[in-house]
Amino acid sequence: MNSSRLIAIGDIHGEYDKLDNLIQKIAPAKDDTIVFTGDYIDHGKNSKLVIDYLIKLSKTINCIFLKGNHESLLITAKNNELRDVANWYVVGGFKTLKNYGGSVDNIFRTHGEFFENLKLYHMTDKYFFVHGGINSSKTFEEQTEDDLLWIRHSFINYPHNLKQKVVFGHTPFDKPYIGKDKIGIDTGCGKYKDAKLTAFICDDEIFIQSDN
Repeated sequence: MNSSRLIAIGDIHGEYDKLDNLIQKIAPAKDDTIVFTGDYIDHGKNSKLVIDYLIKLSKTINCIFLKGNHESLLITAKNNELRDVANWYVVGGFKTLKNYGGSVDNIFRTHGEFFENLKLYHMTDKYFFVHGGINSSKTFEEQTEDDLLWIRHSFINYPHNLKQKVVFGHTPFDKPYIGKDKIGIDTGCGKYKDAKLTAFICDDEIFIQSDN
């Protein structure tokens, strides 16, 4: 019998302690797969430690790292155009920048391989994992990076056209969002005081959350 688990973890936003606490609660085995839905950085105070932790975890557990809109903003800011850096800075990037000694270049010297190899989505027979969602007015082939990373209400409030159930982050909820064709697992970690980090154990369809 295959006892491996497929697990999704929502937006972390620099909350190292909550990430460590949640991983300890999950107690992943070497045959498990964990899909992280993006937004590892910004808002919280320990973005660099979060990335260090995830890289170390990926050496023992099969981890799939998706891109979030905050990672997209960081990569855009890499060009050092003042407007792009400012856009990222005002949505929590200033805390990430502080973690890395105040330099965008230093972020990429330290963790560039991680940020530059993030995936836009991960698909299995039963689930489609993505940061923001999908645009139901387009075919799958027509989806843009902006659709996948930034979409919110037009995805959440309407049915999509995939056969898989969509597991997504990006839009924070007080508790996990359970819809007929979608599961939202961003519960505000890093954005709101005492918000928890949430994991979804896919085959069992149960949630595990960090302590406050």
